[in-house]
Amino acid sequence: MTEPSSTNANPVDESRLRVLERILREAQRIGALSNTPIQEIISHAKWFADAIPDTARTAVDLGSGAGVPGLIVALFRPQLKILLVDRRVGRTDVLTRAVHALDLADRVTVRCSEIAEMTKDSTWAKHFDVAMSRGLGPPIQTLNLSRDLVKPGGFVIISEPPPSSDSRWDPQQVKALGLDGPIRIGAVALFHVKQFNPGGEDFTAS
Repeated sequence: MTEPSSTNANPVDESRLRVLERILREAQRIGALSNTPIQEIISHAKWFADAIPDTARTAVDLGSGAGVPGLIVALFRPQLKILLVDRRVGRTDVLTRAVHALDLADRVTVRCSEIAEMTKDSTWAKHFDVAMSRGLGPPIQTLNLSRDLVKPGGFVIISEPPPSSDSRWDPQQVKALGLDGPIRIGAVALFHVKQFNPGGEDFTAS
């Protein structure tokens, strides 16, 4: 498996970080983001940035909401082209403004869509090097949808509960989806997409 990267090699302009902080505070004000301290939100999202291998060039943030982790990853991984996806038009309108405010429109785009519909669209299916999500839905369902958008050989990164929690991943289900993993990297789980499930059987959380 390709080694993850490190955001330490990609310092971010302080003025952009200040803009990002303002965007996240506004998202908290309107209820689009939890009231967790902004620096904690950014630090958590940086685990996604660190987990993405250096070979990756395209990524999708599923259920992007207020832009976490997608906007933060975009700042710390300047080589990536990123698609931010949310099904709510109000959120995607705000995300589009945030992308322009951060001067990221050359490599970050926003799409209002149901993720399940994207997996059936040849434009997006098996399209990305990486799919990431912070809190999309039931774990196996999230893994299944993410896998369908990632190229064979790519990666899925999902936010994890505290390390003291029991693993929520059934090894047999993960294997049946054509995945290796997970590898725990800080606050996230990294899966490697080996191949698409030849039997066509999808697992969803009950």
